[in-house]
Amino acid sequence: MLYESATKGIRPDEVVDAQPVAPDAFAVELTVGVGAHSAELDDMIRRFAKGWRPERMPVLDLMLLRMGAFELTHRPDVPTAAAISEAVDLARRFSTEDSGRFVNGVLARIAEEVRPGDARPAPRR
Repeated sequence: MLYESATKGIRPDEVVDAQPVAPDAFAVELTVGVGAHSAELDDMIRRFAKGWRPERMPVLDLMLLRMGAFELTHRPDVPTAAAISEAVDLARRFSTEDSGRFVNGVLARIAEEVRPGDARPAPRR
């Protein structure tokens, strides 16, 4: 839903409302939460993505970084390793060859700041 929002240029909550079948509650919370906090999340991503501006990132990578950063900053019930690992796995499966490593590095640095002592990069596969 985040990818659809970004590629169609519509708000995430509008994408949620337009779904023909009600999405999972967790997916809705992530989608709406990322939409509500996108400026804050982009500022954080900008600080930790050395040499990359969010506006220049592949759309899918940016959406995964926003999703992972949202979980790290606003969902204390989501374990750090799970937040990073899920975003990395999706980047490896659906984005560029280097996206998994990039997403892992940026989210690990964000986690070091917002969850000190709990940041561990996703395992290499």
